[in-house]
Amino acid sequence: MVARLRPYRRAAIILAVTAVGAAAIFLGRPAIAEAAAVDGETEFVLNTFAFLIWGALVMWMCAGFTMLESGSVRTKNASMICLKNIGIYSIAGLAYFVIGYNLMYVDVVGDFIGSFNLLYEASDVELALLEAEELEQAVAAEAVLADESYATMSDWFFQMVFVATAASIVSGALAERVKMWPFFFFTLALTAVIYPIVGAWTWGGGWLNELGFQDFAGSTIVHGVGGWAALAGILVVGPRLGKFRADGSVRPTPPSNVLVVTLGVFILWLGWFGFNGGSQLALASTLDAVSMSHVLVNTNLAAAAGVMAALGLSRFVFGRIDLITGLNGAIAGLVSITAGPTMTEHWWAIVIGAIGGVLCTLAIKLFEKLRLDDVVGAVPAHLVAGIWGTLAVCIAAGGDFGVQIAGVAAVGAFVFTTSFVLWKGLALTVQARVSPEVEQLGQDAGELGIEAYPEFVLMPDDFSLPEPPPPEPEEAPAEA
Repeated sequence: MVARLRPYRRAAIILAVTAVGAAAIFLGRPAIAEAAAVDGETEFVLNTFAFLIWGALVMWMCAGFTMLESGSVRTKNASMICLKNIGIYSIAGLAYFVIGYNLMYVDVVGDFIGSFNLLYEASDVELALLEAEELEQAVAAEAVLADESYATMSDWFFQMVFVATAASIVSGALAERVKMWPFFFFTLALTAVIYPIVGAWTWGGGWLNELGFQDFAGSTIVHGVGGWAALAGILVVGPRLGKFRADGSVRPTPPSNVLVVTLGVFILWLGWFGFNGGSQLALASTLDAVSMSHVLVNTNLAAAAGVMAALGLSRFVFGRIDLITGLNGAIAGLVSITAGPTMTEHWWAIVIGAIGGVLCTLAIKLFEKLRLDDVVGAVPAHLVAGIWGTLAVCIAAGGDFGVQIAGVAAVGAFVFTTSFVLWKGLALTVQARVSPEVEQLGQDAGELGIEAYPEFVLMPDDFSLPEPPPPEPEEAPAEA
């Protein structure tokens, strides 16, 4: 009988302990809440870690752009795409360190441009912490840093990877016919001066920011800048040889590797969670965590809606269900939601992303009508959808329509004009475009002397020969 009661006694003891614990938790809730508050050092560590992790995820988008572009071009130009993309990231990192960040963020408030000081370094307190030889010195430095929100260079790193994204947009639009070194020179100007000036107007606290311009993660500041720069390059450099026939029809140039293009879009989709989620710029409070969750969900919904809307419309615009159009729809949806992904009503993200996919698809068709050759659809996906996303902030994220329009117009006028002058100067001096012989042979063999697919037989295109006339109908045999 005693043995039978032991399990019940054990259960009673457990229940009693649980009840006492619950009562203690209930009565001590204010003390627990106070203890759970994040102290200054913890906030510093969490925010810094978030900048570094999200920044690394955005950096991975460079791989996505590389895959997207190298799979979209013909195999004879794939190696050049790989070289240009790793060059873009390298140039962006150096240029933004030497001058770009200072122009964008240092002493900008209320002005048009920041400081022209060269190089950007960690704060004196951070350096003192790293160089401390005694425990007391380290403790004193940590106490000062506890009043800061994040490590200085973690912010620089997170901002730098955004610059590389803007420059990658130009690469895809001008693929297969722009020279490497002129393109690198333009990338240097874009990442060192053009992009930082736009950033100073907005995120740096300049005049557009004071007007109330809103762009959470860069529909205009990043994607619009890249899109305007790419459009200027398209107009100056011109279309690929044979892309548009004399009768106005478009010569098909299908992607060389659809699998790689699709992989690139998935990588970009993944990186966008860092792009938008990291733009919360904090991860040390419950509010930050909840807001970041909303941002990631809205980002995902907009991309998915962009895919389905673009796929559905492609049947009517191009006469078929077009995979590449659907992939561009994903990017357009992502770009569209980037300016205002903080809305709490998630269905708005679906609407905004779907409209972005529709506008991108229609813009791709319009570009063909206007004989503008954008190899990967970069301008429709980034500029057109970026403008829409910036204006869509007024729908559910509290933006002022007049201010948003003014911001789009000011950024467009500055970036397009500056980029057009730069591209025109390069075209008239060092020639921005490769020779017809190199374009026909391919930039891999013509400029680099290396082929991405050496086992393939290289067959240069010859656009100088007239297209063969259609076969004449056979005559019917004469009757006996």
